[in-house]
Amino acid sequence: MRKREEARRPENAAAAGVAEIAETACERRYPAAEPIGRLAPRKPALLLHSCCGPCCAPVIEELAREYAVTVFFYNPNITDRQEYNRRKESQIRCVDAYNERPDRADEVAFLEGAYEENRFYEEIKGLEGEPEGGARCDQCFRLRLEKTAETAKLMGFDCFASALAVSPRKEYRKISEIGRDVCARYGVGFLDRDFKKKGGQQRSVLLAKQYNLYRQTYCGCEYSARNGSEHEIR
Repeated sequence: MRKREEARRPENAAAAGVAEIAETACERRYPAAEPIGRLAPRKPALLLHSCCGPCCAPVIEELAREYAVTVFFYNPNITDRQEYNRRKESQIRCVDAYNERPDRADEVAFLEGAYEENRFYEEIKGLEGEPEGGARCDQCFRLRLEKTAETAKLMGFDCFASALAVSPRKEYRKISEIGRDVCARYGVGFLDRDFKKKGGQQRSVLLAKQYNLYRQTYCGCEYSARNGSEHEIR
């Protein structure tokens, strides 16, 4: 556990520098939105962690009015590579669909993190037998939110957020606590917002159909796949 905590310390992450992020962030498909005109105010730049297109869709719709949003697809918990690619393509389709909408706010960017499933297995070692929603899932949330905070800090974003809580099967309180913790450790803002509220999950289902997005039947790792029917996005 000590080695795991040392590896995640902000000073160690900072030592890696922007070069590490450049290596692990595979592509930025769209330029971040720029204000038009000298007097136009700059929107805060927000790095939005996303687990999948359906969960991300309503969050993009909400935040693009307030922030210059870049969607960050970092999900080493999706341990099957074929499934990972399927969800990534769905995420890209989600961003494309939003950017093509005539009623969109500013254009949304896309950034893919490294696919490092071995990192996931290292982080949850000893927790394999935990039930869904237990300590293994908490550690998985922390892994993904910590990488998002690290990337936001090193790439100069004003803040970060996560679309994880859109799912009715993920507890907002846990995601909020982890987000606030890594926010304080990395010195970057965290948008602590429950995106399930105001019909977020229902909007997710509607937009997934409208954008023709793939809707997975389990969270991502091999352990959740064993009970996939219990975790289907509806």
